[in-house]
Amino acid sequence: MHLTFPVFLAVLTAAALHAGWNALIKIKLDPFLAMTLICFACGMIALPALPITGLPDAAAWPWIAASVVIHLGYYLFLAEAYRRADMGQIYPIARGAAPLMTAVASLLFVHDPITLGNGVGILLLGAGVVLISLRGHRHLVAPSKIAVACALLTAVTICAYTIVDGIGARTAGNANAYAAALFAVDAYPMLFICLFWKGLKGIRPAFDFLLPGFAGGAMSLAAYWIAIWAMTIAPIALVAAIRETSVLFGGLIAVVFLKEPMTRVRAFSGGLILGGLFCMRMF
Repeated sequence: MHLTFPVFLAVLTAAALHAGWNALIKIKLDPFLAMTLICFACGMIALPALPITGLPDAAAWPWIAASVVIHLGYYLFLAEAYRRADMGQIYPIARGAAPLMTAVASLLFVHDPITLGNGVGILLLGAGVVLISLRGHRHLVAPSKIAVACALLTAVTICAYTIVDGIGARTAGNANAYAAALFAVDAYPMLFICLFWKGLKGIRPAFDFLLPGFAGGAMSLAAYWIAIWAMTIAPIALVAAIRETSVLFGGLIAVVFLKEPMTRVRAFSGGLILGGLFCMRMF
């Protein structure tokens, strides 16, 4: 099991898509509603795929159930963090600790083979992500402690669902069946919570954002579907680390579209991330 060049490029594409749907959460809609809309859109897009992919093996369903619960925590923590702070502050923090946490967890629980070059690459990429998380933005007002706590809890859930889904997809016998079933089931808990909390009247503003919501849902589904498939044929730690280059893509979105400055720290962090990618791919 190793990281081939096509898989490497596929996961990089997934990282760009992931940054894109996170940017869409910052549309002019309550972040919790936006997250619910994107989550629901994922489920609606995945549902027609089930007759094509079929259902995963029975042994995979406990992993799907665990993933749905963990993803629910991920959605709630991320939505609350975005409600309290900007994307440029929250997104890097939320993704910052995930590569190193996932690498350690995969070594402990999955025992995927990792070369010395892979390990150096993960460390370089993790350092770049952490640096851009801590120093890569210029905000006049620092994010609140609650926002930072929610972002860090988001990182914990990222590590947890990555390990669960990596094992679950390998158990399923078919990565596509696992992904389709996961997304189809995952849509409903957030919708039920949103309806219970806000009621039918409270969710009406979301109807004005169906197009960007479904666009974000399509990007989210494609990004994680690719990652699930990749984790069945490549080490989970490497796939998870490459996914976190979404921070680099998120920074580019912030600079190009949100008109945030390209600082020296951002440039240096980007260099570390690219160096980490080189080590993971070449060694």
